[in-house]
Amino acid sequence: MRRLAELTLAVSILVTAAAVAGPVRATASASAPAGSSGTTITLMTHDSFNVSKSVIRQFTKQTGVKVNVLPSGDAAAAVNQAILTKSNPLGDVFFGVDNTLLSRALGEGLFIPYRSPELDHISKDLRLDPRNRVSPVDTGDVCLNFDRKYFAKKKLSAPNTLDDLTNPQYRGLLVVENPATSSPGLAFLLATVAKFGPDGWRAYWEKLRDNDVKVVDGWEQAYNTEFSGGAGKGDYPLVVSYASSPPAEVAHAHPLPSEPPTGAILNTCFRQIEFVGIMKGTAHEKGSKQFVDFMLSDRFQRDLPLQMSVFPARDGTKLPPAFVKFAKVAPTPLSLPPEEIARNRDRWIEEWTNTVVR
Repeated sequence: MRRLAELTLAVSILVTAAAVAGPVRATASASAPAGSSGTTITLMTHDSFNVSKSVIRQFTKQTGVKVNVLPSGDAAAAVNQAILTKSNPLGDVFFGVDNTLLSRALGEGLFIPYRSPELDHISKDLRLDPRNRVSPVDTGDVCLNFDRKYFAKKKLSAPNTLDDLTNPQYRGLLVVENPATSSPGLAFLLATVAKFGPDGWRAYWEKLRDNDVKVVDGWEQAYNTEFSGGAGKGDYPLVVSYASSPPAEVAHAHPLPSEPPTGAILNTCFRQIEFVGIMKGTAHEKGSKQFVDFMLSDRFQRDLPLQMSVFPARDGTKLPPAFVKFAKVAPTPLSLPPEEIARNRDRWIEEWTNTVVR
């Protein structure tokens, strides 16, 4: 799980083959089984969206509403595309706007108010819009992840703080997402602003730039291609991801290992909340409301950790064993007031671009 500069708005609508119980990847369009009747809604989302196909089938069986998934780039790219097309919206429901982008989406009037009855099961601390134009779906701590095998092999200690990343021994080891197109990338930028202040964060990024940080468009590329500890087996042992990524790495292992192959550096985390909203202009308001209800339901929420490596927003949701054993939450995540993010976000992204992308 986003950029303003050099924006990539490519939309993939290819259907990925999957087993009935397997996940629907963000690069797929998921629909209900043949023979279902009724409304079809389009879920506009980011490329990291993932849900078990069986879960989507259950929703269609319950409601008769089919779901097409429209992946639209990373979160910021998807939000930007939704804004550019809001007079003729591409979807009925939008999932993936987070607390770093929320003020922009709400200010552009993308969503209609809807208070789901399932919202009573969501912590009030996560409900950032009093008008209920969006509803919280999941949370996660965006932070540095490291490849345990790499650092053990090199007999090098993994960094423990943001400051450590500028040290010579970590030169050329870090890959990050562009904050102009990626919500994890933006969250990491905001973490550095919170840590080093409005007058110090640019100097910090100059040091990262000089230490050969690599910048890519989004989380999928950073984690699954460039990161040496991820599925892509890349060349970078440090990556901006989530504190919940390590347990997700071993979620399907039986038995569970003594520890995951990757670790999260909790001193670098920024708390992220992702939301869903019904897009203004939808012709399928009833079906869209039903899908929002479903996303907040226990069935959908239980599917989130293993499919998107995040924590459910619904109170009391049962977590998979790997999350129970290995998942860690940052005790004191870095944060900024929402109004400060809203007031400065675009300027900070522009300044980051001028500082890092040359």
